[in-house]
Amino acid sequence: MAVPSFRFRLERVRVVRERREKLAKQQLAEAISRRSSTQAELRTADAHLEHARAEQRTATSEPTAVSATDLLARQVFLERVEAQRHQRADELRQREAEVADRDARLATAASEHEMLKRLRERQRGEHDREAARHERNALDEIAAARFGRSSA
Repeated sequence: MAVPSFRFRLERVRVVRERREKLAKQQLAEAISRRSSTQAELRTADAHLEHARAEQRTATSEPTAVSATDLLARQVFLERVEAQRHQRADELRQREAEVADRDARLATAASEHEMLKRLRERQRGEHDREAARHERNALDEIAAARFGRSSA
């Protein structure tokens, strides 16, 4: 009697979980990339803000008279740069939250996939042990039949 080949009944589910894990890895990598670019944008915004503040200080400390319109325009510009910097900081916080969320999703997907891989390996081991037992029984029967013929 031949033992059927091993067939993992949840193979389709395992493949889906594996794809889900790969997708989660890809999404995490994309989120990390977006966070990195946002961090660079924030550093640039910080540099622009510092430059605008330095120019504001320079303009107000000059001994020459500065018109109120010029001071007001410089102040409006400085506030706009500060708003842009604040916007970049908010965006960075969102990107960091997105990375944390994607990381959690990856951890979940990886654990689900790993669970099915372990189940498959355990079932394969049980199948292999059962096949070996059947083979031993068949060999024992052959040996017993030969021993019975040779002694008669």
